[in-house]
Amino acid sequence: MKWLITGGCGFIGVSLIRELIRQGGHKIRVLDNLSVGSREDLSSVSSFNELEVSGIMPMVGGDDATDLIVADVRDAVVLMAAAAGADVIVHLAGNTGVEPSVLDPRADCEANVFGVFNALEAARHQNVRRFVFASSGAPLGEVIPPIHEEMAPHPVSPYGASKLAGEGYCSAYYRTFGIETVALRFGNVYGPGSGHKNSVVAKFIRRAVNSEELVVYGDGAQTRDFIYINDLVDAVMKAAMKPGIGGEVFQIATNHETSVGELVEVLIAALNKAGVEGVTVRNDVPRQGDVLRNFSDTSKAARLLGWKPITQLDKGLAMTINWFLKG
Repeated sequence: MKWLITGGCGFIGVSLIRELIRQGGHKIRVLDNLSVGSREDLSSVSSFNELEVSGIMPMVGGDDATDLIVADVRDAVVLMAAAAGADVIVHLAGNTGVEPSVLDPRADCEANVFGVFNALEAARHQNVRRFVFASSGAPLGEVIPPIHEEMAPHPVSPYGASKLAGEGYCSAYYRTFGIETVALRFGNVYGPGSGHKNSVVAKFIRRAVNSEELVVYGDGAQTRDFIYINDLVDAVMKAAMKPGIGGEVFQIATNHETSVGELVEVLIAALNKAGVEGVTVRNDVPRQGDVLRNFSDTSKAARLLGWKPITQLDKGLAMTINWFLKG
């Protein structure tokens, strides 16, 4: 297959590319503005040819190196050219957190809403059949978990609203134009390679190995569903290839509720085992836009995608800590 991966220099993108290269036989093109990921991140898993924006050609097979286009998904013209010849677009680019969306709602909207619109337009005009969209549980807002695909969305943050808009456009482009869109609502993703992420696991490990205190917002009772990167990449691969799932939305998590306080306990134990001791924890005021409870019912993904997570939290944290210590 020929893959266009937006945001492909980021944590999830690089992990996906690693798996595609391991499988072999795929042609990969990345479009990334390098605001988070870097050329070095991409080169850690693949050789690449950086393409001039003015000279983008349709994707063809036969070249083992990844194409890199340094551009922003808000640039509709470049994105349109980048999609030529692709079999699938995996749209990972955009703002990835609640806090930045609260600080700058307009930037969140421009990146997440116009970004997915431009990517869908590129798929429509370049006859790209499959489109995988990285969404989140945030569109549902403050609901009683486990969250599932049939719940009515009521986002409480600008980030949730922008991801909901992306899901809405995916549904519309499937119903109107026949593009096989698949929206994946990712849980809290963690794992090796997450050095740039500001999610709770990466942030806690980064602070711990630098002898800085861990900051828990609120009392630590808030819950999340933490999914290991390899399990998530498996879901993305299935979403890109499985026939008959156009227009669907899937919760991609572990179906297990873990409080931030519980996470800290498991993480400190894993850090101590790895030789990182003396970790201190401080509680701070709750953050605006954060939901109290969040974990997913993943039965639909098991039924229609044939996907289930396999990595336990303690093992995943140990592998993640080991990567941070080696880096």
